[in-house]
Amino acid sequence: MTGPKAYLIYSSSVAAGAQSGIEECKFQFAWDRWNCPERALQLSSHGGLRSGKESIGYHYWDPLASANRETAFVHAISSAGVMYTLTRNCSLGDFDNCGCDDSRNGQLGGQGWLWGGCSDNVGFGEAISKQFVDALETGQDARAAMNLHNNEAGRKAVKGTMKRTCKCHGVSGSCTTQTCWLQLPEFREVGTYLKERYHKALKVDLLQGAGNSAASRGAIAETFSSISKKELVHLEDSPDYCLENKTLGLQGTEGRECLKRGKALSKWEKRSCRRLCGDCGLAVEERRAEMVSSCNCKFHWCCAVRCEQCRKRVTKYFCVRKEKRERSGGGGASRKLKRKL
Repeated sequence: MTGPKAYLIYSSSVAAGAQSGIEECKFQFAWDRWNCPERALQLSSHGGLRSGKESIGYHYWDPLASANRETAFVHAISSAGVMYTLTRNCSLGDFDNCGCDDSRNGQLGGQGWLWGGCSDNVGFGEAISKQFVDALETGQDARAAMNLHNNEAGRKAVKGTMKRTCKCHGVSGSCTTQTCWLQLPEFREVGTYLKERYHKALKVDLLQGAGNSAASRGAIAETFSSISKKELVHLEDSPDYCLENKTLGLQGTEGRECLKRGKALSKWEKRSCRRLCGDCGLAVEERRAEMVSSCNCKFHWCCAVRCEQCRKRVTKYFCVRKEKRERSGGGGASRKLKRKL
């Protein structure tokens, strides 16, 4: 289905999927120097996802910004979010023209199991995602080719992280045979997969002489076709995210919070103070604060919930200029924070 009718049916799911991609971007880069800032994600000159005279809000990295690996990730995770949400909503029965993917049911899938059940229809999500997202790229230059490639990498990430779920069949639970189907993973798994691809993103050297002539378009197409569709690609190096750059809308890492201690922290999170502060020429300032939150809440008939106010001393760490820390004596300021739970 195409045209205005498709827009009316799928637009809310497409917009929700794009937004889920941006939220996942923020999570994946929360403790990186570039942290997927909202100010760097805006409605681009693409004008959003359009159908006829209508448009829906679709966040994309500013097209005037560098064609770097961060741009690549934003395109991939946004495209993945759109495909994921369309596929999920199809499975939930939100669309009359979409249902389970039973195209392989009854076929032998492997030793001891057959395809069956109700697989999530990623083929549907992929097709509609392409129709909406890829339509934003109307050019034929290197930048358009890069964006389309990363859009496809995002869709490949969704398909590549699908989970096989099986049900046993046999006398007394003997599991003589199994019926299996494919289900979407948690979207967090897709984000984590693409973050790994981000670290291994390939730089394509096509900027010099990669214009819009027929010869240039042919060279661009040939180059990108030789790269696996699962890989993220970029054309330019990233700027120094340690430093503030108002032109690019970058705040730098001064003032950013970092993590030092915590049982549930990953190695990446535990190294955030070194990555955000030390490696950027900044000092780590310790700040102690008292957090006030609601606790021990009880329901009273009828009809109120009453809570106690619990106080907890916490220590937080922030990146500051070294001279500022020296002037303050390195001590941590005490503050009271209120948080509603």
